[in-house]
Amino acid sequence: MQSTATVLVYSDNAGTREQVRLATGRRPAADVPAVEFIECATLPAVLKELDRGGIDVCVLDGEAVPAGGMGVCRQIKDEIFRCPPVLVLMGRPQDAWLATWSRADAAVTLPVEPVEFAEALAGLLRGRQAAA
Repeated sequence: MQSTATVLVYSDNAGTREQVRLATGRRPAADVPAVEFIECATLPAVLKELDRGGIDVCVLDGEAVPAGGMGVCRQIKDEIFRCPPVLVLMGRPQDAWLATWSRADAAVTLPVEPVEFAEALAGLLRGRQAAA
């Protein structure tokens, strides 16, 4: 198992980014690596970090402004070679169809519920480990 996993968190809202960090803790589950975060508040910052490489999972805020996380997800799935798995934060459960349209690998609702979020993130990290 790798020693750390890098998680990119995109939201224009610092409080949402903090919810993600707090829900994850040092590691979302015992069988996945410890997590290091890269926080981005704008789409250009997200694209720059993805071009740099080394991202294991992306967490994208579907409620971010002006570029929502679901649109960003669809864009990076089209444009980034071997795009990392994406966990989308949705404003309401009824937006699950939009998460599917965006090609997100997982989705949870806002506000972040720690157990649900940690399970979803750990699942994506496990899948990433199995593929590596």
